[in-house]
Amino acid sequence: MAIRHDVHSHAHEEDVPGTVNLQAREGEETHYGQALFPVPSADPNDPLQWSKFKKHMIMFCCCAYSFLGVSSLLGPSTYIGLWSAEFGVDPNTAAGLVNYPNLVFGFGSLILVPLYRKYGRRPVMVFSLLIYTAGIIGASQARTYSALMGARIVHGFASGVCEALPVQLVNDIFFLHERGKKLGWYTVALCLGATGPLFSGFMLAGGYSWVLFFYVQFAFSGALVILAFFFVEESMYFRRSNPPASSSSGTEVDPATKPKAAEIEEHELASSSSGYPPRKTFLQQLALWGPVDHSCAFFSMPLRAFTYLLVPSTLWVVTTYGIYIGLCGFSFNFVFPLKIVAPPYSWSQTNAGLHAISTFVGFGLAVPLVPASDIWAARLTKRNGGIREAEMRLGVLLPAILLAPAGQILFGMAAERDLHWMAYFAAVAMTQWAGYFFFTLTLAYAVDSYNANLSEMLIIMNLGKQAISFGFSGELLNWISHHGYATIIVGAFVPILAANNLMTFIFMIWGKRIRIATSKSWLAKFHAKTVVVGEGH
Repeated sequence: MAIRHDVHSHAHEEDVPGTVNLQAREGEETHYGQALFPVPSADPNDPLQWSKFKKHMIMFCCCAYSFLGVSSLLGPSTYIGLWSAEFGVDPNTAAGLVNYPNLVFGFGSLILVPLYRKYGRRPVMVFSLLIYTAGIIGASQARTYSALMGARIVHGFASGVCEALPVQLVNDIFFLHERGKKLGWYTVALCLGATGPLFSGFMLAGGYSWVLFFYVQFAFSGALVILAFFFVEESMYFRRSNPPASSSSGTEVDPATKPKAAEIEEHELASSSSGYPPRKTFLQQLALWGPVDHSCAFFSMPLRAFTYLLVPSTLWVVTTYGIYIGLCGFSFNFVFPLKIVAPPYSWSQTNAGLHAISTFVGFGLAVPLVPASDIWAARLTKRNGGIREAEMRLGVLLPAILLAPAGQILFGMAAERDLHWMAYFAAVAMTQWAGYFFFTLTLAYAVDSYNANLSEMLIIMNLGKQAISFGFSGELLNWISHHGYATIIVGAFVPILAANNLMTFIFMIWGKRIRIATSKSWLAKFHAKTVVVGEGH
């Protein structure tokens, strides 16, 4: 198999984590005017050297898993009223069938992330998909509140890894200049999972029971198990670094410069004599058991993960996801279905999930801008003499800072004053459009800005955001019934959301100083003991 990427890259990280020298020398492969980072090896089994088809199929499987995992959690929110009547419980208790699986969704990372860190990504993804599928089948057969809760906790726990694996795999198989776009794909899939209520609502409109929703989820999860088995190759790779290639010129090259044919042949010849094994055969790629990382301290990983809450960029990811899911997402999914079936709207229960259409609109308008952070950061890198700073992505967030609170204000006032139903739809679209950028770029920024064991960082990100979202959503309907829509959604939630968004300016202005201070702290020395080379960037 021909080597696809130049192994002679001079890109390297500077002394400050998150500051990367992407200057290219004459003849080196560049993208957006930047040298390749991480520097790929000549090994054909290096995930950075895999074909585009292989990489994109892995991303598709991960994104599909994220979509199914989130849609299976949130989709049944349209059934809260039905479950309340069917199981003889109040609406807030019925909402627990959404809230508690959502909480467990985060706790699954405490076990599943250390498992894939030690035993590999592939076996954990395949087996978690199988457990997820079993939980979905259990939910379809449940006829009591307790049975349904148990089944939903099982599939919620198993699918929790779908929020960590895509980020891990993006770092395993893609270069720095690609990661904003690839994380954007994952974020789109994750966010579109919030449209699950639309599908469950359509099923109700068709006269079908809530059971059909889980049957459909089972069909897609079964197909995904097959796809993952055949296409998701193990990407855990212990890369040995290549020495920088000598060059008679230290000048930067034009972005359009590509390696010459003679250089490509030289690289291929070098790879054949470097002692690397040949590319794995297709049957070897299907093995469910691969390399084991014996250096991974499995049982201490979850405990160490909590220390990442002291890393400012990681904490920002946790609060961002928790607030956007708990304050915004659950407000939409809990309030709209109950509000829209009551006077003055008096919509049928079967249309209670139609607000998800505006989620499609919001994310649909964001999709064309998926590469924006990579392109914007590349331009700033070029202006900065080829030195990349982690904060260079964050400028893309500026339009979203105000749009999300504005959408939440509109939603709260629409519910308080019974405004036209279009106000709800506009509010959801505005907030979801802004949420896409905060989901994607805070995560990319955290990964770029700190040398870390990414697996440990992802554990606390997933656990923390689910805990925050659960804390906000667990009593949401009770708070509203006691204090009103405007008081809770506008008066309490919006200031929290706005304060979190305004942290963008803190990191844009003082982010590098924060990175420098953090890198010199006792915390960085503690984390250095478990750093996995290349995972933090």
